[in-house]
Amino acid sequence: MLSIHVERAGDSRQAVGVISRDVPVWNLRQSQNVSKSSDGEARKASGGGGGEDAGAMQQETAPDNTASEEARQPKECFLRQPKKTKTEKAKTKKRKKKITEILAKSEPKPGAPEDLQQLLADYYCSRRSVIELEELRLPESCFLQANDLTHSLSSYLKEICPKWAKLRKSHSEKKSVLVLVICSSAVRALELIRSMTAFRGDSKVMKLFAKHIKIQEQVRLLEKRVVHLGVGTPGRIKELVKQGALLLNPLRFLVFDWNWRDQKLRRMMDIPEIRKETCELLEMGILSLCKSESLKLGLF
Repeated sequence: MLSIHVERAGDSRQAVGVISRDVPVWNLRQSQNVSKSSDGEARKASGGGGGEDAGAMQQETAPDNTASEEARQPKECFLRQPKKTKTEKAKTKKRKKKITEILAKSEPKPGAPEDLQQLLADYYCSRRSVIELEELRLPESCFLQANDLTHSLSSYLKEICPKWAKLRKSHSEKKSVLVLVICSSAVRALELIRSMTAFRGDSKVMKLFAKHIKIQEQVRLLEKRVVHLGVGTPGRIKELVKQGALLLNPLRFLVFDWNWRDQKLRRMMDIPEIRKETCELLEMGILSLCKSESLKLGLF
């Protein structure tokens, strides 16, 4: 046996063939030439049978030098920025601070008589003339000492009304109260009633709010018995005064739950509905009683 190593051009791999001694080398070479000639004829047949067509095909497939040079040159490219969605615009938009955020950072300030004066001026500024606004201004003498945020309701009432025992004994008129406490909600009214136990003693206290209590029941109780203290919301108190079930002339002290803040850190006058009803209630005879100095105002 004779071994022959055949190495292809451009390929590092080697092919090893084994040929018997009986086969002459010239037969091997002749078979290789025959295979080459058959491959050439097949190429001519596929190319249309002419050298001209093959030359044309070579010209067509020849690379264009000018196009390659243009491709090598650097080109400018512009990147499109993605459009912002509505949610992203909303996030980038400057957010307004809520009243709870502002009040949470600010130190609590006790209410002052000037705050109530300014409240009336702001509420009626677009509805009244300058002369009418001056008539709404209350005298300083009608205001009691304001709470300095150290009092409970019982201690504050004892301070502004030291002769309470004598005053309540002399009160015998129905459909009226001596002390009226105005707050923002029924829940707050119940808290105030519980906190004034040390002050009221044997005095009769009445709930003057709308939650779970019908106005007909409140009218009946006011007509039936003598009440010394009333705690409620301005909306229900205004309705009772409007119906004539609650008389304001015997009233001696009107106290606003001014400094207390709810879960949203709002005072009672920060709530638009409470502010509106309070201003309307003050105009239903309370302002005239304050000017005659028969009624005193306090800011708790």
